[in-house]
Amino acid sequence: MTGSYASLLSVTGAARCVSCMSFGDGVTKCVGVENPDRVVLPLRCDVAGLESDALGFADDEWLPHFNTGYYEGDWSGIALRASGNSVSLYPDPHSASGFSNTSALDRCPNVRRLLEEIECEKTSIRFLRLGPGAHVREHRDYGLEFALGEARLHIPITTGPGVQFILDGIPIAMTPGECWYVDVNRPHSVANSGDTNRIHLVIDCNVNSWLISALRFNHANA
Repeated sequence: MTGSYASLLSVTGAARCVSCMSFGDGVTKCVGVENPDRVVLPLRCDVAGLESDALGFADDEWLPHFNTGYYEGDWSGIALRASGNSVSLYPDPHSASGFSNTSALDRCPNVRRLLEEIECEKTSIRFLRLGPGAHVREHRDYGLEFALGEARLHIPITTGPGVQFILDGIPIAMTPGECWYVDVNRPHSVANSGDTNRIHLVIDCNVNSWLISALRFNHANA
């Protein structure tokens, strides 16, 4: 039940208000949910299980990230759901065949269980790994934002005190097992000055009533 936006109301500061949203069941309602650039969702994940899934892949199965001009060091990933019936890390939004699960997801029972709890349509799903000493320069993922009906979720699996994720000039301290909505349409960068890999499960999905409710729950209990 993906949503298309009837109107958007801009407000000052870091938040927007989505006014009216039309859902696939023909229902239109005012959702009025603020959209800050970072929100931790009320969802706890099985870190040990996710780590077991991620570490089940051999080093040579991790593919270098396609944005080669954006980073230095090891920035690589495993495509669990990809566009064009491929195993590419690039989530092509214009693929004629859409998105489909890869054989890698079949090897990740803990990821599959988690995905059942995230009740919105998923597009790209990847493990992304940033190696020790690696960094990703500031960039933006244009068009991937809540106000346009798309959202990116980050679930840290392995991290350390040397990892720093900067979004719009402000660090985000993500703890393993948390599920974060992050507005990557805004400028962001990440660096790993530690001595261990930083691995996140990164899920791109379409905004729907479930995600809006999850964001509202978090605001109500913040």
